[in-house]
Amino acid sequence: MSGRVHLAIEHTLARVTLSHPGKFNAMSRAMWRELKTVFVELQARTDVRCVIVVGESGHFCAGGDIAEYPGFRFVEAALRDFHEDDVWGGLGAMLACDVPLLAQIEGNCMGAGVEIASCCDIRVAASGARFGAPIAKLGFPMAPREAALVAREAGIATAREMLLEATVFDAAEMKARGFLNTVLPDGTLTPAVLARAQRISALSPQAARLNKQALRATQGSTEAEGEGAYRYADSAEHREGIAAFIAKRSPVF
Repeated sequence: MSGRVHLAIEHTLARVTLSHPGKFNAMSRAMWRELKTVFVELQARTDVRCVIVVGESGHFCAGGDIAEYPGFRFVEAALRDFHEDDVWGGLGAMLACDVPLLAQIEGNCMGAGVEIASCCDIRVAASGARFGAPIAKLGFPMAPREAALVAREAGIATAREMLLEATVFDAAEMKARGFLNTVLPDGTLTPAVLARAQRISALSPQAARLNKQALRATQGSTEAEGEGAYRYADSAEHREGIAAFIAKRSPVF
């Protein structure tokens, strides 16, 4: 069994579940391709206001499915295709998704798990979660774009320790280093993340998408204040948000 990426949508909330039984949800090539398909779909939908990304059975994602690696890693062209098409196809689709993404992290969050979590806007972890990318023990580096992503989100010092020392960090340390927004006791994560997702879903979906686009622009070469940045000025949601604030009532989006 090569694992699956499951998508479930209820009202305005989507849940993306990484599932690879017996392998702590390690990502297979098929799962990377499914991840891309799922997030391309979510980007195209207008009814989804928040996405929770979670792993099955008490773990987020333990990395890549190493059992598959001998089939392609030793040929340069095949290895490039894996990282640039399969892996970055999935990660790139997550990064391009304008819907707010919440990572719910328990147990192992290693390698590919850190990369997937790095694509999320808000990261909430259980106190027992563990983070790292000890692939130096396997004799290969993190692909350039993946390393840049982790360094940006976890910090260059943390990325160096993960990649050069194969250091594994606990949740408290990753919170102190700025990678995690919140750390909660084991067993309390699901209701807390759901409440957070519901708060996001109650806000303006248009504002969320535009904020994500603006923040994304600040991380690249594109200027945040670009053409069309203020076209929402006369929109209904913009008007409703301001009117509700002035009237001291809850907005209805």
